[in-house]
Amino acid sequence: MDSSQLKPDPEIALEVFPYLRVFKDGTVERIAGTQVVPAGVDPQTGVESKDIVIAPETSVSARLYRPNLPGKNHKKVPLVVYFHGGAFCISSVADPLYHHSLIMLVADANAIAISVEYSRVPEHPLPDAYEDCWAVLRWVAAQAVGDHHEQEPWLKDYVDFGRVFLVGDSAGANISHHLALRAMNSKLPGNLKILGIGLIHPYFWGESPIGSEVTEPVRKAMVDNWWRYVCPSEDKSCDDPLINPFTDGSPSLAGLACDKILVIVAEKDILRDRGKLYYENLVKSGWSGSKDIMETPGEDHVFHIFDPNSEKAKNLIKRLASFINE
Repeated sequence: MDSSQLKPDPEIALEVFPYLRVFKDGTVERIAGTQVVPAGVDPQTGVESKDIVIAPETSVSARLYRPNLPGKNHKKVPLVVYFHGGAFCISSVADPLYHHSLIMLVADANAIAISVEYSRVPEHPLPDAYEDCWAVLRWVAAQAVGDHHEQEPWLKDYVDFGRVFLVGDSAGANISHHLALRAMNSKLPGNLKILGIGLIHPYFWGESPIGSEVTEPVRKAMVDNWWRYVCPSEDKSCDDPLINPFTDGSPSLAGLACDKILVIVAEKDILRDRGKLYYENLVKSGWSGSKDIMETPGEDHVFHIFDPNSEKAKNLIKRLASFINE
Protein backbone atom coordinates (compact mmCIF):
# COMPACT_ATOMS: atom_id res chain seq x y z
CA MET A 1 0.00 0.00 0.00
CA ASP A 2 1.23 3.48 -0.85
CA SER A 3 2.04 5.51 2.27
CA SER A 4 -0.28 8.27 1.05
CA GLN A 5 -3.21 5.83 1.42
CA LEU A 6 -2.52 5.16 5.10
CA LYS A 7 -4.92 6.97 7.37
CA PRO A 8 -3.47 8.65 10.47
CA ASP A 9 -4.53 7.21 13.82
CA PRO A 10 -7.17 9.64 15.15
CA GLU A 11 -6.20 8.74 18.71
CA ILE A 12 -2.64 10.06 18.34
CA ALA A 13 -2.37 13.61 19.67
CA LEU A 14 1.34 14.10 18.93
CA GLU A 15 4.12 12.16 17.24
CA VAL A 16 7.69 13.03 18.18
CA PHE A 17 9.40 11.21 15.32
CA PRO A 18 11.27 8.86 15.60
CA TYR A 19 11.01 8.58 19.38
CA LEU A 20 7.47 8.37 20.70
CA ARG A 21 3.75 8.93 20.25
CA VAL A 22 1.45 10.69 22.65
CA PHE A 23 -2.21 9.61 22.58
CA LYS A 24 -5.21 11.77 23.32
CA ASP A 25 -5.80 9.97 26.62
CA GLY A 26 -2.33 11.04 27.74
CA THR A 27 -0.59 7.69 27.40
CA VAL A 28 2.84 7.55 25.80
CA GLU A 29 4.16 4.89 23.45
CA ARG A 30 7.93 4.88 23.05
CA ILE A 31 8.89 3.50 19.65
CA ALA A 32 12.66 3.53 20.14
CA GLY A 33 15.09 2.78 22.95
CA THR A 34 12.76 0.32 24.67
CA GLN A 35 14.86 -2.87 24.67
CA VAL A 36 16.71 -3.87 27.84
CA VAL A 37 19.51 -6.25 28.79
CA PRO A 38 20.52 -7.29 32.31
CA ALA A 39 23.80 -6.39 33.97
CA GLY A 40 26.41 -9.13 34.24
CA VAL A 41 29.84 -10.18 32.96
CA ASP A 42 30.78 -9.61 29.33
CA PRO A 43 32.50 -12.80 28.14
CA GLN A 44 34.63 -11.06 25.51
CA THR A 45 36.14 -8.27 27.62
CA GLY A 46 35.64 -9.48 31.18
CA VAL A 47 33.91 -6.18 31.99
CA GLU A 48 31.47 -6.69 34.86
CA SER A 49 28.36 -4.59 35.46
CA LYS A 50 25.73 -4.29 38.17
CA ASP A 51 22.73 -2.09 38.90
CA ILE A 52 22.74 0.08 42.01
CA VAL A 53 20.31 2.50 43.66
CA ILE A 54 21.81 5.95 44.26
CA ALA A 55 18.91 7.77 45.92
CA PRO A 56 16.07 5.53 47.17
CA GLU A 57 13.88 8.53 47.99
CA THR A 58 13.81 9.60 44.31
CA SER A 59 14.48 6.20 42.70
CA VAL A 60 17.64 7.50 40.99
CA SER A 61 19.74 4.52 39.96
CA ALA A 62 22.73 3.66 37.79
CA ARG A 63 24.52 0.79 36.10
CA LEU A 64 28.07 0.43 37.37
CA TYR A 65 30.85 -1.04 35.19
CA ARG A 66 34.20 -2.46 36.25
CA PRO A 67 37.00 -3.56 33.90
CA ASN A 68 38.84 -6.82 34.41
CA LEU A 69 41.18 -5.69 37.21
CA PRO A 70 43.57 -8.01 39.08
CA GLY A 71 42.60 -7.05 42.65
CA LYS A 72 42.22 -4.38 45.32
CA ASN A 73 45.94 -3.59 45.26
CA HIS A 74 45.79 -2.71 41.59
CA LYS A 75 46.68 0.86 40.63
CA LYS A 76 43.49 2.92 40.91
CA VAL A 77 41.72 3.92 37.70
CA PRO A 78 39.66 6.87 36.41
CA LEU A 79 35.93 7.20 37.00
CA VAL A 80 33.60 8.02 34.11
CA VAL A 81 30.13 9.32 35.02
CA TYR A 82 28.17 8.64 31.82
CA PHE A 83 24.87 10.16 30.67
CA HIS A 84 23.10 8.39 27.80
CA GLY A 85 21.35 10.14 24.93
CA GLY A 86 17.76 9.90 23.73
CA ALA A 87 16.49 13.49 23.48
CA PHE A 88 15.59 13.38 27.21
CA CYS A 89 12.63 11.11 26.47
CA ILE A 90 13.83 7.62 25.47
CA SER A 91 16.44 4.94 26.22
CA SER A 92 17.96 3.78 29.49
CA VAL A 93 21.14 2.39 31.01
CA ALA A 94 19.80 -1.10 30.19
CA ASP A 95 19.40 -0.29 26.49
CA PRO A 96 21.55 -2.98 24.78
CA LEU A 97 23.10 -0.35 22.50
CA TYR A 98 24.28 1.75 25.44
CA HIS A 99 25.22 -1.25 27.53
CA HIS A 100 27.52 -2.52 24.78
CA SER A 101 28.98 0.94 24.20
CA LEU A 102 29.81 1.33 27.90
CA ILE A 103 31.46 -2.09 27.95
CA MET A 104 33.67 -1.04 25.02
CA LEU A 105 34.60 2.27 26.67
CA VAL A 106 35.36 0.68 30.05
CA ALA A 107 37.51 -2.02 28.42
CA ASP A 108 39.45 0.45 26.25
CA ALA A 109 39.87 3.13 28.93
CA ASN A 110 40.45 0.65 31.79
CA ALA A 111 38.13 2.81 33.89
CA ILE A 112 35.19 2.38 36.23
CA ALA A 113 31.97 3.85 34.77
CA ILE A 114 28.65 4.88 36.26
CA SER A 115 25.90 5.00 33.63
CA VAL A 116 23.15 7.19 35.10
CA GLU A 117 19.46 6.25 34.92
CA TYR A 118 17.88 9.70 34.96
CA SER A 119 14.20 10.64 34.74
CA ARG A 120 12.66 10.99 31.29
CA VAL A 121 10.09 13.31 29.75
CA PRO A 122 7.05 13.30 29.77
CA GLU A 123 6.61 11.39 33.03
CA HIS A 124 9.23 13.63 34.65
CA PRO A 125 9.49 17.11 33.05
CA LEU A 126 12.81 18.88 32.74
CA PRO A 127 14.81 19.88 34.68
CA ASP A 128 14.27 16.60 36.61
CA ALA A 129 16.86 14.80 34.47
CA TYR A 130 19.50 17.39 35.36
CA GLU A 131 18.61 17.17 39.05
CA ASP A 132 18.90 13.38 39.00
CA CYS A 133 22.33 13.58 37.39
CA TRP A 134 23.44 16.23 39.86
CA ALA A 135 22.32 13.93 42.69
CA VAL A 136 24.55 11.19 41.27
CA LEU A 137 27.49 13.58 41.08
CA ARG A 138 26.94 14.56 44.71
CA TRP A 139 26.80 10.87 45.61
CA VAL A 140 30.13 10.32 43.83
CA ALA A 141 31.62 13.25 45.76
CA ALA A 142 30.37 11.79 49.05
CA GLN A 143 31.88 8.43 48.12
CA ALA A 144 35.21 10.14 47.47
CA VAL A 145 35.45 11.42 51.04
CA GLY A 146 33.84 8.39 52.63
CA ASP A 147 30.91 10.56 53.68
CA HIS A 148 28.33 7.90 52.94
CA HIS A 149 26.77 5.34 55.25
CA GLU A 150 27.32 2.56 52.71
CA GLN A 151 30.36 3.03 50.49
CA GLU A 152 30.24 1.34 47.12
CA PRO A 153 33.17 -1.14 47.12
CA TRP A 154 33.89 -0.83 43.39
CA LEU A 155 34.47 2.89 43.89
CA LYS A 156 36.24 2.58 47.24
CA ASP A 157 38.64 -0.13 46.07
CA TYR A 158 39.35 0.85 42.48
CA VAL A 159 38.68 4.54 41.73
CA ASP A 160 41.16 7.40 41.64
CA PHE A 161 38.84 10.27 42.60
CA GLY A 162 41.38 12.73 41.26
CA ARG A 163 40.42 11.56 37.77
CA VAL A 164 36.66 11.96 37.46
CA PHE A 165 35.15 12.57 34.01
CA LEU A 166 31.66 13.56 32.88
CA VAL A 167 30.90 11.97 29.52
CA GLY A 168 27.73 11.79 27.48
CA ASP A 169 26.34 11.60 23.98
CA SER A 170 23.60 13.80 22.52
CA ALA A 171 21.29 14.78 25.42
CA GLY A 172 23.83 13.23 27.77
CA ALA A 173 26.54 15.56 26.44
CA ASN A 174 24.18 18.47 27.10
CA ILE A 175 23.82 17.23 30.69
CA SER A 176 27.61 16.93 31.08
CA HIS A 177 28.01 20.57 30.03
CA HIS A 178 25.40 21.86 32.47
CA LEU A 179 26.78 19.84 35.40
CA ALA A 180 30.28 21.16 34.73
CA LEU A 181 28.89 24.71 34.88
CA ARG A 182 26.91 24.00 38.03
CA ALA A 183 29.94 22.46 39.73
CA MET A 184 31.72 25.81 39.58
CA ASN A 185 29.17 27.54 41.81
CA SER A 186 27.69 24.66 43.82
CA LYS A 187 30.04 23.11 46.31
CA LEU A 188 30.30 19.34 46.00
CA PRO A 189 31.12 17.24 49.09
CA GLY A 190 34.87 17.22 49.65
CA ASN A 191 35.32 19.75 46.82
CA LEU A 192 35.32 16.92 44.28
CA LYS A 193 37.23 17.95 41.17
CA ILE A 194 36.03 17.08 37.68
CA LEU A 195 39.13 16.47 35.58
CA GLY A 196 37.43 16.54 32.19
CA ILE A 197 34.23 16.37 30.16
CA GLY A 198 33.69 14.45 26.93
CA LEU A 199 30.89 15.70 24.70
CA ILE A 200 29.90 13.21 21.98
CA HIS A 201 27.62 14.70 19.30
CA PRO A 202 26.26 17.21 21.83
CA TYR A 203 22.57 18.12 21.74
CA PHE A 204 22.68 21.90 21.54
CA TRP A 205 20.30 23.88 19.36
CA GLY A 206 18.85 27.31 18.56
CA GLU A 207 15.98 29.07 16.82
CA SER A 208 18.04 30.61 14.01
CA PRO A 209 19.59 28.02 11.68
CA ILE A 210 23.34 27.83 11.23
CA GLY A 211 25.59 25.81 8.92
CA SER A 212 23.90 22.79 7.36
CA GLU A 213 20.66 23.62 9.19
CA VAL A 214 20.09 26.38 6.63
CA THR A 215 20.03 23.95 3.71
CA GLU A 216 18.22 21.13 5.56
CA PRO A 217 14.97 22.72 6.77
CA VAL A 218 13.19 19.37 7.19
CA ARG A 219 15.84 18.08 9.61
CA LYS A 220 15.95 21.46 11.33
CA ALA A 221 12.18 21.28 11.90
CA MET A 222 12.48 17.72 13.20
CA VAL A 223 15.02 18.74 15.87
CA ASP A 224 12.93 21.83 16.68
CA ASN A 225 10.04 19.44 17.33
CA TRP A 226 12.12 17.26 19.66
CA TRP A 227 13.11 20.18 21.85
CA ARG A 228 9.71 21.87 21.88
CA TYR A 229 8.24 18.63 23.19
CA VAL A 230 10.63 18.38 26.17
CA CYS A 231 11.30 22.10 26.75
CA PRO A 232 10.21 23.24 30.24
CA SER A 233 9.72 26.93 29.40
CA GLU A 234 6.27 28.22 28.47
CA ASP A 235 7.33 29.62 25.11
CA LYS A 236 8.95 26.29 24.07
CA SER A 237 11.81 28.21 22.51
CA CYS A 238 14.83 26.53 20.95
CA ASP A 239 16.79 29.38 22.52
CA ASP A 240 15.99 28.15 26.02
CA PRO A 241 19.31 28.24 27.96
CA LEU A 242 19.13 24.49 28.55
CA ILE A 243 19.48 23.79 24.82
CA ASN A 244 21.25 26.93 23.57
CA PRO A 245 24.36 27.65 25.66
CA PHE A 246 24.92 30.93 23.81
CA THR A 247 21.53 32.58 24.20
CA ASP A 248 21.23 35.83 26.13
CA GLY A 249 21.85 35.28 29.82
CA SER A 250 23.66 31.95 29.43
CA PRO A 251 26.74 31.59 31.63
CA SER A 252 30.15 31.91 30.02
CA LEU A 253 31.99 28.73 29.08
CA ALA A 254 34.89 30.21 31.03
CA GLY A 255 33.05 28.95 34.11
CA LEU A 256 33.30 25.26 33.24
CA ALA A 257 34.67 23.42 36.27
CA CYS A 258 37.13 21.03 34.66
CA ASP A 259 40.69 20.94 33.28
CA LYS A 260 40.09 19.54 29.81
CA ILE A 261 37.34 19.08 27.25
CA LEU A 262 36.94 16.86 24.20
CA VAL A 263 34.17 17.65 21.71
CA ILE A 264 33.32 14.93 19.17
CA VAL A 265 31.15 15.64 16.11
CA ALA A 266 30.10 13.70 13.01
CA GLU A 267 30.19 15.11 9.49
CA LYS A 268 26.60 14.20 8.51
CA ASP A 269 25.01 15.00 11.88
CA ILE A 270 22.52 17.89 11.78
CA LEU A 271 23.86 18.78 15.26
CA ARG A 272 27.45 19.00 13.99
CA ASP A 273 27.58 22.76 13.55
CA ARG A 274 26.30 23.33 17.10
CA GLY A 275 29.12 21.16 18.41
CA LYS A 276 31.66 23.06 16.35
CA LEU A 277 30.17 26.37 17.54
CA TYR A 278 30.53 25.16 21.12
CA TYR A 279 34.21 24.43 20.56
CA GLU A 280 34.80 27.76 18.81
CA ASN A 281 33.12 29.64 21.66
CA LEU A 282 35.10 27.62 24.17
CA VAL A 283 38.31 28.84 22.50
CA LYS A 284 37.07 32.44 22.55
CA SER A 285 35.77 32.30 26.14
CA GLY A 286 39.15 32.50 27.80
CA TRP A 287 38.63 29.13 29.47
CA SER A 288 42.18 28.07 30.31
CA GLY A 289 41.93 24.29 30.13
CA SER A 290 43.06 21.86 27.44
CA LYS A 291 40.58 21.54 24.60
CA ASP A 292 40.28 19.41 21.47
CA ILE A 293 37.72 18.55 18.80
CA MET A 294 37.36 15.42 16.69
CA GLU A 295 35.18 15.04 13.60
CA THR A 296 34.29 11.67 12.12
CA PRO A 297 33.89 11.89 8.32
CA GLY A 298 30.92 10.33 6.54
CA GLU A 299 28.94 9.48 9.68
CA ASP A 300 25.70 10.67 11.31
CA HIS A 301 24.45 11.25 14.84
CA VAL A 302 25.61 8.68 17.45
CA PHE A 303 26.65 6.27 14.70
CA HIS A 304 28.98 4.54 17.19
CA ILE A 305 25.99 3.52 19.30
CA PHE A 306 24.15 1.95 16.35
CA ASP A 307 27.22 0.43 14.66
CA PRO A 308 29.70 -0.15 17.50
CA ASN A 309 31.85 -2.68 15.66
CA SER A 310 32.73 -0.40 12.73
CA GLU A 311 36.28 0.87 12.52
CA LYS A 312 35.11 4.47 12.89
CA ALA A 313 33.17 3.59 16.05
CA LYS A 314 36.20 1.83 17.48
CA ASN A 315 38.34 4.86 16.64
CA LEU A 316 35.88 7.15 18.44
CA ILE A 317 35.98 4.99 21.58
CA LYS A 318 39.78 4.78 21.43
CA ARG A 319 40.04 8.58 21.14
CA LEU A 320 37.73 8.99 24.14
CA ALA A 321 39.70 6.39 26.10
CA SER A 322 42.91 8.22 25.26
CA PHE A 323 41.37 11.49 26.45
CA ILE A 324 40.47 9.85 29.76
CA ASN A 325 43.98 8.48 30.25
CA GLU A 326 46.13 11.34 28.89
